[in-house]
Amino acid sequence: PGLSYAWIFNNSTLYLREDSRRFVSQATGNLYLAKVEPWDVGNYTCAVSSAEAQRQVWGPPTALTLRGDGVMGEYEPKIEVRFPETTYAARGSSVRLECFALGK
Repeated sequence: PGLSYAWIFNNSTLYLREDSRRFVSQATGNLYLAKVEPWDVGNYTCAVSSAEAQRQVWGPPTALTLRGDGVMGEYEPKIEVRFPETTYAARGSSVRLECFALGK
């Protein structure tokens, strides 16, 4: 509780912005990229912040490279859902539920 996740691209102090292709799960910290493009190649570093501890920790960089053989991973189509059994929200507040469709 109280943790938030962000990703840094190529050791820049600028955080990676979420858009229609990139999403950061605030439940797991995972970074999801849809349709990887050549300009996505580089080093990604996860930054975890705790408002309660007033501290931020960076993980080690993870390199993303494009395969030269053009082969995609072998994923059977599936819907990946990790909803809690019950989600509580105050009236007028926003709730974000995460659901991912995987496949090729």
